Amino acid sequence: MSIYHLLGGFSGVLKDALRVYVTLLKILIPALLIVKGLELLGVVDWLGAVLAPLMNILGLPEQLGVVWAAALFTNLYTAIAVFFQVAGDMSLSVEQVTVLGALMLVGHSIPVEGAVAKRAGVPWWATLLLRVGGALLLAWLLHCFYSYFGLLQEPIALVWQPSFSSAPTLSGWVVTQLETLVLIFVIILALIVLLKVLQKLGLERWIHLGLLPLLKLLGIGRSAANVTVIGFTLGLSYGAGLLIRDVQNGVLSKRDSTLALCFLGLCHSVIEDTLLILMLGADISGILWARLLFAVIVTAVIARWPRPIARLGERKRQ
Repeated sequence: MSIYHLLGGFSGVLKDALRVYVTLLKILIPALLIVKGLELLGVVDWLGAVLAPLMNILGLPEQLGVVWAAALFTNLYTAIAVFFQVAGDMSLSVEQVTVLGALMLVGHSIPVEGAVAKRAGVPWWATLLLRVGGALLLAWLLHCFYSYFGLLQEPIALVWQPSFSSAPTLSGWVVTQLETLVLIFVIILALIVLLKVLQKLGLERWIHLGLLPLLKLLGIGRSAANVTVIGFTLGLSYGAGLLIRDVQNGVLSKRDSTLALCFLGLCHSVIEDTLLILMLGADISGILWARLLFAVIVTAVIARWPRPIARLGERKRQ
């Protein structure tokens, strides 16, 4: 292969990555600014007070409502920082931290990830029902299960706890967001290069065949295998970004893209996010295996409804 073919191939990949990245930027930047504005207005604290009574139903102290509120409006990192500040003197069990972790893993970054899902065709009401309602249902089921069988009742033992010297400045927040946005482009570029390599080597077909039983159970076509794997392992924004591209290029049907987003909304970024919650003392049975099983069952049910959410996404884009 000549140097001109290589340069031409890389130029095509770079254009593809830039197209996906620009689409995401149009969604992420307004969402991030709105979230920061709401945070400065004290909406997170207000939402924490609203959520406090729900914590009792889940077997959690009311004070932890602000932790889930931080996760819903911002991200897991901010919520974890709030957790260490709020729960520092509490005596929490492994069950309680696992239930809280399930809440945070399913219901977090709603303004940002909901905007991405909206761009891909899933309406806001469906995102809120799926992510917030799903988080509450999964957390309640875990609480009932662990409590009934007397599991994970021992107290957590934090092996690490950060120190908080001062609140981050606005300029520090801007720098952090810019660094994150740059990193997103690097990851998107790397993902597209990887997908091209897999296609050239013929490995993509084997990945699709390996995922066929799961995708069939979820009611999702084989064409969504790549974006499902990427979103499942790395995160919703990356998977949805490539999903938007595939829908625009006619590779994915609107039904498959919507069902894939439903699954990824409930279970995504299983490597990084799961490790973060494990750091709090949660048990992997609830925050990974139960979450995965819950996402599979809910998505399979949605795919088989007479009027599934998938069709709503299709109608909105007609």
